[in-house]
Amino acid sequence: MTSPLELLAGRGSDLLVRVVAAACSDRELPRMAEELAGLVVRSARALTFCDVYVLDEDERALEWSGPPVPLGEGDAGWVAAHGRVRPHPDGRGAAIPVHGDGGVIAVVDVRSAGPAPPEDLALAAALAGLFAPVLSSCRRLRTAREREHAAERFAERAVEAQEAERSRLSREIHDGIAQRLASLGFHLSAAERALPEHHPEALAQIMMARRLCELSAAETRAAIGGLRPPVLDDLGLSAALATLAREAGDGLEAPSGAIDVTVTIEGELEDELPDHVQTALYRIAQEAVGNSLRHASATCVDLLLEHSADRVRLRVADDGTGFSVRDVLAQGRRPDCYGLRGMRERAELLGGRVAVRSRPGAGTTVEAVIPVPGRRAVTAPPAPGR
Repeated sequence: MTSPLELLAGRGSDLLVRVVAAACSDRELPRMAEELAGLVVRSARALTFCDVYVLDEDERALEWSGPPVPLGEGDAGWVAAHGRVRPHPDGRGAAIPVHGDGGVIAVVDVRSAGPAPPEDLALAAALAGLFAPVLSSCRRLRTAREREHAAERFAERAVEAQEAERSRLSREIHDGIAQRLASLGFHLSAAERALPEHHPEALAQIMMARRLCELSAAETRAAIGGLRPPVLDDLGLSAALATLAREAGDGLEAPSGAIDVTVTIEGELEDELPDHVQTALYRIAQEAVGNSLRHASATCVDLLLEHSADRVRLRVADDGTGFSVRDVLAQGRRPDCYGLRGMRERAELLGGRVAVRSRPGAGTTVEAVIPVPGRRAVTAPPAPGR
């Protein structure tokens, strides 16, 4: 029995060269299917028309240049469902199955102006067999990319939902608690003016209440800004990180007062980062810097944002007291544990990783690496230190 290669070799070495060139070209659908269809027509003597139908990911329909063909319908659908060659009733061609991955993965439909020569049909079947592994690879690549895109869309919607909820809380705090605190301040000022001068103790209590009210109002404004910083929407990630560093340097959240926070930006790809990626990176930086302020007794924090061709890296390092990462993660109810898990979940949602390296007395480094959508895969950061 003549093998496909022997059959093709009988048509000349030029055909083998064209087959190799097509098989080694960019393995993407539908381009590869078009390459196979063109190769069949150019290589046969009497075949004038060829369509290649490829089974979709759900294996319910065949995709080609026209509308999808449901499995079992028409010549191509019948061949895909039964796995056998089906000659056209007029004798001017046939639908030929392409087998791979345990079943039919495509159908090659050829036609001619007159009766199709058996040798041309055999040639089309031989080419279909040779291209079966290539088409299988194309289908797997297509499936992987579709799933990757679906994951990216899910991550984007998840981040958008989180930020929408933060925006809602921000508005409610602004329109509710913040307004009531402002009103309370006005009433305390009015009470101070109305109080007779011979009540110094009452006056002192009102002044103390006013100070507490002003402090609560300041904390409320800070909470509103933390829930959804306007600078992130208006100016982007770099400006938002600079604002975060400036506010942290003011020492509003640090028990020991102001600390030195420096921000370094490397690379120039920020404009290519989707909004949900910038938001996730900002939230990770916000949590890491907040932990340095509230828990680490740090005197300085270094924040690095590095853009490269395939990824973006965020590193937040402090010179604080440090801690045992294993012990913190083991105590699942500690607030700082929630923060570490939250940072990791944000990065993993986008296909990235977060590594936390720390030990008592040696400071803490948080590093997040997130792939840039549409680029090469990311290399995970090193495992957390012990």
